Amino acid sequence: MGKSRIDPLLIVFGVVAAAELVADAADLGPLRWITKPLLAPLLAAYLVRAGRRDPVAGALVFACAGDVALLFAGRTAFLIGILFFLGTQICLLVAFLRRHRPRWPVLVAAGLLWVAANALLWGRFGDLRVPLLVYSLSLFAMAAAATAQGRRITAGGLLFLVSDTLIALGRAGLRVPAHDLLVMSTYIAALALIVTGWAAAARVPVVNGPHAPPRSRRTTHPDRPSAPA
Repeated sequence: MGKSRIDPLLIVFGVVAAAELVADAADLGPLRWITKPLLAPLLAAYLVRAGRRDPVAGALVFACAGDVALLFAGRTAFLIGILFFLGTQICLLVAFLRRHRPRWPVLVAAGLLWVAANALLWGRFGDLRVPLLVYSLSLFAMAAAATAQGRRITAGGLLFLVSDTLIALGRAGLRVPAHDLLVMSTYIAALALIVTGWAAAARVPVVNGPHAPPRSRRTTHPDRPSAPA
């Protein structure tokens, strides 16, 4: 059997992602205006070519718009970015729940973490409290739903949660060393893992729903394509 080739779009994405991280680390603003808006569209093109024209592709459209909005400084740009990324999280959540639903202990844990995180940072968010409360609810819900989609998508969902939590900490005045680089590296990894995992799941049938057959003990992971007949 021959070795599987890496899709050229993923290679281009890797190059653009590396350039984005260099631009972020070196504070090369003009380069970031080129690299950052390209990240999500490249993954969206890869996803569509893999046969996935669904809410995950829509999530990448919102992510691109959010990335552009967050290149601008100021409160208004941040709020617009939150709005677009809210669209991203809702699209991902819808797509994930259509396929597999997370177990209730995961939902309970995610809910408790959401309450704890907002309680700890509530006094630091000022007039951004309500927007961040709503957005973080969608973020934690997406991460919880991702845990039912296979290891790769689970890792992507959790990294998305880490990345946006770092952004929230930054808005609260609690920055960590190499803060911006950590935000972008975890975000890029999150998108890549979610998208490649979702593309790999393209041939795995949806098992949720009223007409779904019962699961056997040996179920196919959603981030692993089914073996050809």
